[in-house]
Amino acid sequence: MVAIPVRPVEVTGVTEWQEGKVSRFEDYLVGEEPLEIRIGTSPISVTMRTPGHDLELASGFLLTEGVIKGAEQIAGLRQVVTRGNKRNVVRVDLVRGVAIKPALLRRNFLTSSSCGLCGKASIDAVRVRGIVRPTPDLHVSPEILCNLPEALRSPQALFGRTGGLHAAGLFDTTGRLIALREDVGRHNAVDKLIGWALLEKRLPLNESILLVSGRGSFEIVQKALVAGIPIVTCVSAPSSLAVQLAWEFNLTLVGFLRGKRFVVYTGEDRVPMAT
Repeated sequence: MVAIPVRPVEVTGVTEWQEGKVSRFEDYLVGEEPLEIRIGTSPISVTMRTPGHDLELASGFLLTEGVIKGAEQIAGLRQVVTRGNKRNVVRVDLVRGVAIKPALLRRNFLTSSSCGLCGKASIDAVRVRGIVRPTPDLHVSPEILCNLPEALRSPQALFGRTGGLHAAGLFDTTGRLIALREDVGRHNAVDKLIGWALLEKRLPLNESILLVSGRGSFEIVQKALVAGIPIVTCVSAPSSLAVQLAWEFNLTLVGFLRGKRFVVYTGEDRVPMAT
């Protein structure tokens, strides 16, 4: 079989105006294409994503949406070639006997790159059942937290070329980057990370710190809780629902992590700070 190239980056001609001077050149754009996730032959979701790490994305999505409980429930995982010689479908076959709630197959929701919750049938459908509190024993110093954004930014190859996508990174308590994923949608980047951990049998991630570019949303906090992550940090502000969910489950949520400053919204005990 001939390998089908993944195109996370596209090239386009642009015209730039700067202080009265006009120049024309080729610029890089981050790729964005739909990915359909199927269980067997039944489509359950379409998400707009940056091509690449699609098997991780599908696996992480199914876990964080509560469709599966672990990697042991996956019998097969493969990319399906679609019209135009594209790989925009992932088929997941589950182990015989794994029951899927019919409502999950009927919902068939669409998620855009900016909103992972769009299309959910009801508010009740947003909540994933069976979430447990993450470990209270993980601690990290303020100085380590402040080093995370630069440690995430340096290896962002796609962002360096396009400037138009989000990143999510997993770190240990020393600030060492464990894994990094980029995507046009921040929730996709998180699903790719969690899917990687799922397929590598690293769950729960109870000794890890998650850093996301942009804001901290309810959905990102929920995905972190499903994966057992005790500390979530973001470079921008969290939403009110994100803070509420983090408080409910005693997850440490840090926002505005920039330079030598950050704001702890919940779970302050995991970040010892001198007063």
